[in-house]
Amino acid sequence: MQLLEGFELTIDGQTRELPPSAERLVAFLALQLRPALRSHVASSLWGDREEGRAAGSLRSAIWRTNLGQREPVIDASRSRIALHGNVSVDARDAAIAARAQLAGGPPVDPEMLTGELLPGWYEDWVLVQREHLRQLCLEGMEHMAQSLLEDGQFHLAIEAALAVVAAEPLRESAHRVLIDAHVSMGNRFAALRQFDRCRALLAADLGLQPGDALAASAARAMVPLR
Repeated sequence: MQLLEGFELTIDGQTRELPPSAERLVAFLALQLRPALRSHVASSLWGDREEGRAAGSLRSAIWRTNLGQREPVIDASRSRIALHGNVSVDARDAAIAARAQLAGGPPVDPEMLTGELLPGWYEDWVLVQREHLRQLCLEGMEHMAQSLLEDGQFHLAIEAALAVVAAEPLRESAHRVLIDAHVSMGNRFAALRQFDRCRALLAADLGLQPGDALAASAARAMVPLR
């Protein structure tokens, strides 16, 4: 199942089209860490309806989702529902990869940690999950970039840090990794250019000057050659 950069459910290599109510249900369950109470799901997705109608809407969405499938997409008991265990979810994979980076795991392709969760969906449960995943992935990518820098893999550190800056241009700590990587490679002009870009962004958007850590990284690029 794809939730990053849009919803798509693929079964046996074929895209499965779902009605909007079923899409919302499947996406909601994909973002749960464990089976959810039916009452919780019904109130979260159909809270504008009275309890009986919300429960009926949930039953209908489950039936529409599982209709015609050899194996159910949704496992449902009398009290709880969850995605079938065979369903993989790209957003879950991204969260796992980000946590692995924070724990010092081997580097991954930065593309695994990019992508907006369900763009164009504005329900509260989506907004909360979107921001949580976004921050987790940014932290994971930046930690990976710093680790690559410390390991002397400067090109890969720059690639990862650039992905963070692209997602959050005002993130000074990611700019610092970029500057330090450029300095370590001997590209002092590139380091100072990156510092100038960050300084201009901070001034234009926040009316602030770079912090001490970022300024110190830039200062290392200006140390005269001996």
